[in-house]
Amino acid sequence: MKILVLCYEYPPLGGGGGRVAQSIAEQMVARGHEVRVQTAALGWRSVHECIGGVEVFRTASGRRAPDTCRVHEMAAYCATSFLPTLRHIRAWHPDVIHAHFAMPTGLLAWAVHRLTGVPYVLTAHLGDVPGGVPEQTDTLFKFIGPIARRVWSRAAAATAVSSFVQELAERAYGRKVVRILNGIDLGDESVKGQAASVSEQPHFVFVGRFSEQKQPRVFTEALAQLHAEPWLATMIGDGPHRPAVEESIARHGLGERVRLTGWLDAPTVQRVLAQADALVMPSLSEGLPVAAIEALKHGLAIIASDIPGMRDVLADGVNGRVFPVGDTGMLATQLGSLLADRPALLAMKRASREKARTFDLPRITDEYEEVLQSVCGLENRP
Repeated sequence: MKILVLCYEYPPLGGGGGRVAQSIAEQMVARGHEVRVQTAALGWRSVHECIGGVEVFRTASGRRAPDTCRVHEMAAYCATSFLPTLRHIRAWHPDVIHAHFAMPTGLLAWAVHRLTGVPYVLTAHLGDVPGGVPEQTDTLFKFIGPIARRVWSRAAAATAVSSFVQELAERAYGRKVVRILNGIDLGDESVKGQAASVSEQPHFVFVGRFSEQKQPRVFTEALAQLHAEPWLATMIGDGPHRPAVEESIARHGLGERVRLTGWLDAPTVQRVLAQADALVMPSLSEGLPVAAIEALKHGLAIIASDIPGMRDVLADGVNGRVFPVGDTGMLATQLGSLLADRPALLAMKRASREKARTFDLPRITDEYEEVLQSVCGLENRP
């Protein structure tokens, strides 16, 4: 099977969604399929490279930051990738198009499908369905609603990365959407058994963009209420809210206990997680965060906002705790309860290690492969 993957960000550009696209693409290549990726380049220089056996074509899009893509940069990706995508189809003859992010990438898939007849499969992440990140996208969907409905109606199949995103997509577009969870390579972690201990000074970790959606300052304000307790914290990431986070750390005198690392490469993030005890996610909204799945792999308890997007990874009281969105006091209470009850924290870490098996990448790839192969038999190209 020849699979043409369309994705407006692909590592080293982008965040969790791009990493999901990469992991599935590389798994497909390992299974004997041919995969090409049409994605965006940083700046205005197009690039062709091979990563993990996948041919990656990066089209100049004017994107300025590796971790952030603005709406006009997404539009530029669709515009500059249109002709290259047609050339892939004319010269390479893919059997199916796999479009990660129903918006904006689905728009590109729909446009080339109309001209070539090649079937496309949509994979929806949180921000590209109505209601996923309402504070950021509600106004946009009011304008693009009619074209979005057409993109969804013409797709040969549609998938979503979490139960929450699946529900939002089915409600918005009135069609069947298959839930396929984000997967990770468990490696040896899947056979190492249960988490063995809790650190003498429990180590809390935050991973993500310092943005309004991720609410990093809620974390530091909660930590400030636990001055008398033994703990350490690491915050991995960067973004527009970093000055507010730094101000909060300085005002509460947390500089010796909270480490800000900026963005780290994947192996370094894995090392930090392997040494931690709990992942803290005070987000306003999430689809299915890859960081949380990685935390399961390393046997971390998860302390997160009580939002629908976390329910595939977090069972309250089993492998972590939830708290009301934005409630720093309740977050502090939940963290403090785990500091005071080490056996409970250890039990949650062990439950997370067990739950990680649900997200085993080969199993997730099986599900994508089944959908893509079925689509190849549903439509015939002209």
